[in-house]
Amino acid sequence: MALQRFWANGEALPAETIAEIHDGLSLALDALDGANVRRVNVTEAKGHLRWALRRASTLVEATQ
Repeated sequence: MALQRFWANGEALPAETIAEIHDGLSLALDALDGANVRRVNVTEAKGHLRWALRRASTLVEATQ
């Protein structure tokens, strides 16, 4: 049985999706980790953030 999280209205959220969003945010942080951050790192981090935002928006729209 898959682990599920719940909205306040009692509707279940798939834990796999939340884990994917967490992974995208973690990758964005990893891209900016370190003392010497270059433009390519910022571009990579923006890509991960956009992906996580799209995934979160899809999740929210699906529950409404």
